[in-house]
Amino acid sequence: MTEAERIIGTPDPAGADEAAAPAELPKGRRKIVALLVVAVVAYLVDLGSKMLVVAKLEGHEPIRVVGDLLKFDAIRNPGAAFGMGEAFTIIFTCIAAVVIIVIIRLARKLYSTAWAIALGLLLGGALGNLTDRIFRSPGVFEGAVVDFIAPAHFAVFNLADSAIVCGGFLIVILSFRGLDPDGTVHKD
Repeated sequence: MTEAERIIGTPDPAGADEAAAPAELPKGRRKIVALLVVAVVAYLVDLGSKMLVVAKLEGHEPIRVVGDLLKFDAIRNPGAAFGMGEAFTIIFTCIAAVVIIVIIRLARKLYSTAWAIALGLLLGGALGNLTDRIFRSPGVFEGAVVDFIAPAHFAVFNLADSAIVCGGFLIVILSFRGLDPDGTVHKD
């Protein structure tokens, strides 16, 4: 068992011989399926939560979940995190589209379950917020994102934002551990 397999349960393509390569292909496809499943689940949970918030919470008083520490409060955010950059909605739309394309291209070289989960979270979150940017008012590619999770003394966010942050955090951890999307491990 190679070190990559021992650490993250994936093959180490750099140490594989020519005869073993065809046997590894299905594992790579399974990682792509894992990425897509995580992305679809993250996207559907985000979409469903936003539909529920728009239908039941928008235009109403916030719902207190944990006293003053956490409430659900529907807002429309045309900007980025913390409401910054409201005049650059189209740029955020383009950035989300580029992130989605990069993840799809990277998926072809994916042999790590941890990376599949991280990229799936990023993809699902980016698709969730991109859907808002395309289909919500004031118009195509200028739509405001529905945010509703409002912790005390922090920005209001949504489940797509949470998926993006969790995916990004996992990528940072994997990078610090020296794990690449193709399953190789670097010892620096």
